[in-house]
Amino acid sequence: MRIGMALNYSGGFAETAAEAADLERAGLDIAFVPEAYSFDAVSQLGYLAAKTSTMELASGILQIYTRTPTLTAMTAAGLDFVSDGRFVLGLGASGPQVVEGFHGVKYDAPLARTREVIEICRKVWRREKVVHDGKKYQIPLPADQGTGLGKPLKLINHPVRSTIPIVLAALGPKNVELAAEVANGWQPLFFHPEKAHLAWGDALAAGRAKRDPSLGELDVYAGPALAICDEAEVPFYLDLVRPHLALYIGGMGARGKNFYNELACRYGYEDEAARIQDLYLDGKKEEAAAAVPDELVRSVSLIGPAGYVAERVEAFREAGATTLTVVPMALDAPGRLRLVEQFREMC
Repeated sequence: MRIGMALNYSGGFAETAAEAADLERAGLDIAFVPEAYSFDAVSQLGYLAAKTSTMELASGILQIYTRTPTLTAMTAAGLDFVSDGRFVLGLGASGPQVVEGFHGVKYDAPLARTREVIEICRKVWRREKVVHDGKKYQIPLPADQGTGLGKPLKLINHPVRSTIPIVLAALGPKNVELAAEVANGWQPLFFHPEKAHLAWGDALAAGRAKRDPSLGELDVYAGPALAICDEAEVPFYLDLVRPHLALYIGGMGARGKNFYNELACRYGYEDEAARIQDLYLDGKKEEAAAAVPDELVRSVSLIGPAGYVAERVEAFREAGATTLTVVPMALDAPGRLRLVEQFREMC
């Protein structure tokens, strides 16, 4: 089992970069740099490429709406160049709150856009003259929509790799089916080993049935919180995770338009998901967090004594996870390092 981690730079990015180098030596296989509506991920990934040497570096995620497909491809090729072939392109549709509310771009046709972005990126990396006539992107721009001067171009530089891995963040059945069909990896959120098949089994099967064998097996990047602790400490750590689940299930979207709430329902928590959302949208965030079931929190996390965590790692493996992108529940860098070292021995 590979180990990954999303980097948190709240304490300062220089400190995060130094910690990343330590984590690499401890056995971390891949580090994800988030973007959302914070600092851009690209500048940080370039900096980390100079401070690390073996672990993969991934965007976690770049939104498909905020860069043109060819700029996304150029950026990925550039990051792969400065990292000596260690970059992984994490892509996702994000959501209307970020895409429309922060970027001012219409959130439409996420499936069509995702497919076309991936197709165009791979053409750019193969150094083909890019010609694309899709529903959402046309390259070159047709004469009746532009100056008429556009012509097919190819990337000037020779990329380090002509096939940079693409990991697609996806939750909804159609998005997950697309990930299983065209991406190298899939990044779900709140992966529940025993119930993942209820949420995504049919979608994964449908996508894999159309998958090009040259892509190889689909890598699955699950993201559990990690705390190796005595059983008596388990409630403390579950309570640390609970507000995060409540935020997504209750607050990431309006009623009827919340991907994460829908996921909780597919896991079988319809009544609980409705209550969490009602409380959260009414401003009762603490009560919403308290309403998140213990079973759900613990099932999507790796929290407990070492033997229990090892058993749960096997459950994730049996459910199809190939990389555990953990969130170490530690207060400081030395604590996170110790956790990763201990966890490495289990994987």
